[in-house]
Parts: sequence; structure tokens; C-alpha cells
Amino acid sequence: MSHMEILKKELRKEFPSIDKDLQTYVEDVLASSVEDFENSEDVYEAIGEILHEVANDKSENDIRMLCTKFLTILRPHSNGTEKPGMRKILAAPVNLGDMAAEQTTDVFDVQSIWMQGRNETSKVDAKKLEKAEAKLQQKLERREGAKPTTVAVPVLQTASASQVMSKKDTKMDAKGQSRSMDIRIENFDVAFGDKVLLQSADLILSTGRRYGFVGRNGLGKTTLLRMISGKQLQIPSHISILHVEQEVVGDDTIALDSVLECDEKLNDLWRKEKEYSKDPSKSNELTEVYHELQAIEADKAPARASIILAGLGFTKEMQAAQTRTFSGGWRMRLALARALFSRPDLLLLDEPTNMLDIKAIIWLEKYLQNWPTTLMVVSHDRNFLDTVPTDILYLHTMRIDAYKGNYENFVKTRTEKLKSQRREFEAQMAHRSHVQEFIDRFRYNANRAASVQSKIKMLEKLPELKPVEKDFEVSLKFPEVENLNPPVLTVDEVTFKYPTGDRTILCNVSLGASSDSRICIVGENGQGKTTLLKLIIGTLTPTGGFIRHHRGLKFGYFSQHHVDQLEMNVSCVELMQREFPGRPVEEYRRQLGSFGISGDMALQIVASLSGGQKSRVAFAKMCMANPNFLILDEPTNHLDIETIEALGKAVNKFLGGVILVSHDERLIRMICKELWVCGNGTVKSIEGGFDEYRRIIEAEIEAAASK
Repeated sequence: MSHMEILKKELRKEFPSIDKDLQTYVEDVLASSVEDFENSEDVYEAIGEILHEVANDKSENDIRMLCTKFLTILRPHSNGTEKPGMRKILAAPVNLGDMAAEQTTDVFDVQSIWMQGRNETSKVDAKKLEKAEAKLQQKLERREGAKPTTVAVPVLQTASASQVMSKKDTKMDAKGQSRSMDIRIENFDVAFGDKVLLQSADLILSTGRRYGFVGRNGLGKTTLLRMISGKQLQIPSHISILHVEQEVVGDDTIALDSVLECDEKLNDLWRKEKEYSKDPSKSNELTEVYHELQAIEADKAPARASIILAGLGFTKEMQAAQTRTFSGGWRMRLALARALFSRPDLLLLDEPTNMLDIKAIIWLEKYLQNWPTTLMVVSHDRNFLDTVPTDILYLHTMRIDAYKGNYENFVKTRTEKLKSQRREFEAQMAHRSHVQEFIDRFRYNANRAASVQSKIKMLEKLPELKPVEKDFEVSLKFPEVENLNPPVLTVDEVTFKYPTGDRTILCNVSLGASSDSRICIVGENGQGKTTLLKLIIGTLTPTGGFIRHHRGLKFGYFSQHHVDQLEMNVSCVELMQREFPGRPVEEYRRQLGSFGISGDMALQIVASLSGGQKSRVAFAKMCMANPNFLILDEPTNHLDIETIEALGKAVNKFLGGVILVSHDERLIRMICKELWVCGNGTVKSIEGGFDEYRRIIEAEIEAAASK
């Protein structure tokens, strides 16, 4: 049994109630400073105060005797008095990273911050890497007979990546010998203009796992997905990657064929079958084609494509329609359907739920739970992240941390990890303060000079400490308004049909709302949810019936189109000045600050902001007019999870009425007091709230799957 194992056993025996983190801390202090201890008095100075805290039944003399015992265990020939004059000869090198890994708990993956390597400077010399890349570029240009070009410095809206690659892996990939389906992108950097997004980061994706990629807005999640899909980071060439980012181009191809044609192997076999069947001499080749078609179950391909389209909301008629007849939102759904059908080795999805209604989201959740290859999805839908991923990748402080389990498990694990790290940090700071106090007290005492020098060396050996990161709390604040006496809003027998259309969108709809209303409207896309909102605020005029407003009613209307319509080439403050001229700059900044756009961010050009930050600017702009009734149409698109939580809390504190159209289940559950279901030309309030609505939807999905 080693000296440290004996020490651990003795510590647990003498102090059975000691906290595990404190025990680890005491062991670290003793192990790292054993050679600097002149005698047991130094040991007592280092850990005596902590031991007193965990053992109220022991006297000072007891603790001192134990300190002598601990020193004797670590230095068997010292008897607690011998000065350090010897060094322990190691039988083998000691890896501090391995020592830190041994301290990791199985449950919470807590690593000692004394041993963490992430605080080290980058192992990559950025200047050397830049020179090497420039030389490589010049070499390639000389081969192609082109004149060497200078490497331009990245500017705003330009992303760049660099990666340190293993020569062995590069050679194996070039020779086609690397057949692993796992993806390891190690020690890479990503920058967006002058802003460094990731530095010395690692990303490991195991085949068959489903990864939820989370982190605050603007940290680079979407940029990294584009880097991966654009092959700007080293990924084995045999791994197929598909990033669902752009909508399908509209043409005369029907929707079902558009999905089928994305499987190149299947279409190549069908082409060969058609060609060989016309040539009797190709009978052997035709037989081989039939075998291959049978092996990939080609006869089931149209049915599988149809099931995917139906799950995403395409009716039989829509599946037979030409792609040019669909709107942008439906073409994005078609792009998603093509990706699900083709099953690439790595599927990258960026906010797939933004384009879907609740029914399609529930179907997609169930479909992706059985996804056979590797999936990496960026999403801010908390329920989606609790249902689909097997792992969570957390982007923060220019690195990516991996957690097992869904989002709920990630939150629990990370919370406990931060608590443990904070306790350890505070314990280490207390130790440093205690040693520094001893140094200051006896600095000029000749009798203590040797001991003071020993303490100074001990402090110098301790790694530089960094405080445990704190979560930035998002806060949104809607304007304070006065309550309006009912009736505030009345929809009476309203019917609506667009002048250019044949279909009646709404028929004989009667509803009411007050200043304390928290109404959520759900239903499939195209059933009139947004039309109803526009009728309420007066943008559209009813074909029949009446809508009555309280004379003091002032709407605040938010939709994602407002985000797209923001002026992009001005700063946030300038945008507010143009919309609401003549007010002090402090008032504009205060309003933007109410929605998290503060400091230098308020002076940034709107185009440089992330989608979620633009949404906050749109919120600030909407609320500058002090509305007392909020109409929110899909407000969560592009908002991160923390901001969605903050939005729910802000809505609940708002004193005016709220009508919300959303597909975010968590937000609906947070604020909904009344659920309206829009469909088949009617709008009905449903008893049982969202739970009942979800039960109905799941029953419909199961019924459709069984047909």
C-alpha cells in the first residue's frame, strides 16, 4: 500500500465526517508540499484550521499529534522532525492529468480545478501556424501556376478556422485506410472576424449518438456547423455530412420525387435498371442491379419518403405538388425531409423546430429517437432537448464540454459541478490566505525566516487561480402599465377570407380577452393563427362580424418578420433614435438594456448581432411605445434557452394582457392560462390545457403510423 493510500485511510478513520472535497483538498496540500514541510508545525499551519472545522471533538493537541503522524506517513524517516533533505525517486513518470482524472466522480464528472488543463495557454503557436498555412498556400499556387497572393486579415462577417492535425490520421485518410465512423476534431480554433469563438477546442462525435449543441446566442454554434459541413475542419473523407440550412429550390419537380432524388445510390440503380432492361446483352448486369435494389429495400423507398413528408405536415395533395408552389417555410420542411430520407453519416440540424408546428415537432422528436447515424442539432427548444439527444455539447468560454444524457441531466450535472468547483476554489483561496497571513506575520522574524521562505515557495508552486465561471442571468423587462377595465377585447362572430382566395380561413369566431389574459394559440401551420392575430390588431379587416377594442387599448405586436425588417446598417442606439426621435440617448440605452442589449453591444451594427440579439432589439423597439396588450407571434425563434426562460418570467410579471402563438412547449406551459386551438376554420378553447392537446396530437400520429 502506498504512502498516499495509507494517508487517505488514516484521514477517513480520524475524520469520518469530513467532506469528500475537503479531504481531497487536504490530501493535495500534503502531497504537493511534503518536501517543503520542515516539521509537523508546518503541517499544522497548512491544514490544522481545516481539520479543526471538521472535528469539534478533537483538541488542538490532538490535531497537532495527527499532523505529526501524517508527516511521518509521508516521510517515514522523519518522525515528524527531520528537515527535507531527500527526494522521492519515482519508479515511473507521474502524469498530473491522470491524477486529476482519478479525482473525477462517476456521478458529476467533477475535476479538481488545481489540475485542470484548460486554463493553460494554447498548445498551438498561432503565428507559426499562420506562417505554415501561408507557405502551404504559396506552394499550392506555384503548382497551379498562379501568382502568390497575400493572406488577408479576416473582416466582419467572415469566419475562419485552423486545426492542428495528426500526421498519422492525415496519411491514413489520404490512403483511404481510416474507416472509423467516429469524428474527432481536436485542438482547433474558430474566429469570426476579429472575435475568437473557439480556442484549442475539442469535438468528439461517436457514431450513432445524438448530440444536442447548446450555449448562449452569439458564441458560434451555427458558425461551427457551417465549418464542419464546409470541410473547413479535418473530418475523414469517407464520412458523408449533410447540413440542413437552405431551403429547396422551387421548380417543376413534385415534392415526393424531390425527396427520392436526393438518394444518389438509389437513383443510380433505378437509372441502370431502366437502361439495362432495354438491352438484352446486359441481363447479368440487370440481375446484379435487382439484387442491389432488393438489398436496400428500394421498393419501400417511396412509402418511406411519403411517411417522412406526412410527418412534417405534407398532405397527399401537397406531396404531389410542384416544389415551386411552396412558400419558403414549406421548402425548408422539404429540405429537412430530404435529409431525413438520405440518412447521411453525420446530420447537422440548426433550429429544426423553428419551421415546424407543434404536431410536426412531436413527430420529429419521435422519429429522431430512432435515428441510426450520428446527429448534431442546435436547438433552443427545452422539451426537444429533453427528448431527442443522448448527449449534450455545451459551448462556453471558447471551448466545448460534453455531458452524457439529455438537457435536464446536463443542467443537474453542471449545477453540481459548479457547486463542487466553487467549494474547492473557496477552500484553496482560504488556504492561500492562511499561508499569506503567516508570511506577513513572520516576514521579519529571524527565527522564522526558513519557515517563511518555505511558505513562499509553497505559494509559488500553487497554480494561478481563476474564479469559477458564473452563469450570466438574462433579464427582460416589459413596460409597467395600468390595468384596463373589461371588456378589453371582443371578437364577435368574425369570418375572414382573403380577396384572392377561395378558402374561408376563419368562420364565425367569437372570443374575448382581458388585461390579465394569458392566451396561447396552437394549431397546424396554415390554419389561420397569424391571420387571427392580424385581425385582432387591425392589420386585416374581417369579412364578417366585429372586433371591439377598449378605447385605451394599445397593442405591442411582435413577429419574426420584425426581426428581418430591422435596419441592418445602423447601430442599435441609432435604430431606436430613428424610430423614436427627440429623446435622450440614455433613454434609448436604458430601453435596450431592459432586453439585454447593453454596454458595447448597444453600439454594434445590427447586422453583426446574432438572431437572438436581433430579436431582443425588436422587443425593445416594440416596447418603446409602452403597449398595454402584447400580441406575440412565434417570439422564441432564435432565442436561447435562458432568454426563453426570461421571456416567460417577464410575461408573467407584465400587468397587461398577452396573446401568444408559439410552438415552444416549455414557454406555453410557463404562461398559459387559456389554450385556443386553431383549425378547420374555427378557434376553440380546449379544456385540460396543453396536456390534453398533446395527448390528442400523439393519438393522431399513432393512428397515422398504423395505417
